[in-house]
Amino acid sequence: MFKFDVTNELMCIARGSGKFFAKKGAMVAFKGNFNFEKLLLGPSNGGGLGRALLGHVQRSLTGEQMPIMVVEGEGEIYLAQNAYHVDVISIDPGDSIYVESENLLAFSEQLNYSVKLIGSGVISQKGLFTTHLVNKTGQNQDVAIITDGNPLILEGPCCVDPDALVAWTGREPYPKVSKLSWKTFIGQTSGESYHMEFVEPGQIVIIQPSERLSGLKTDSTPSDRMSSGGLRLGID
Repeated sequence: MFKFDVTNELMCIARGSGKFFAKKGAMVAFKGNFNFEKLLLGPSNGGGLGRALLGHVQRSLTGEQMPIMVVEGEGEIYLAQNAYHVDVISIDPGDSIYVESENLLAFSEQLNYSVKLIGSGVISQKGLFTTHLVNKTGQNQDVAIITDGNPLILEGPCCVDPDALVAWTGREPYPKVSKLSWKTFIGQTSGESYHMEFVEPGQIVIIQPSERLSGLKTDSTPSDRMSSGGLRLGID
């Protein structure tokens, strides 16, 4: 089993033996013996080839397809991407986390990996889905995330800009969207016309100090609004 830690704020170091999953190309150095293999179909979650193929199709259709490699071996390995800030989250037994695939750097082999529908409506270009990691084991499992800048960790209840949202915990797969009106769609707003509400007490919400260049923009050009990489939002 591998244990994840942060080193120099911009790297994740994984120590141990066995295997885990990481974003393809994230390795920057290692000490020990390791093999790297691109995972063509994605994690099977113990369900064999059929489960892996079904998961691959689902992720491709929903836009949550993260290029994954299997890291297997023994020693210590350093992971990073584009000098983004790195944080490691320990998931307790029975708990889970929702996280944007673009913000995933690495995660334990023991975590169940899937995509989840997060709402019944959409106000961004990427769709209605997000990545879901569940700990079904009896011990803590690690997830390494990357953020554009030093992240802020909030505790619910709270409201956040959806284009800055990285990850969240909680029982529900989607938060509420507030303050969406007809003015939003014609650009007659303050520029902060909608936000996401996380209402569960004690719920953990992680945001980054950088907004994505897509999604619903009230001051952008049409070409800006068609760019990719936005966050999915649910509308009750």
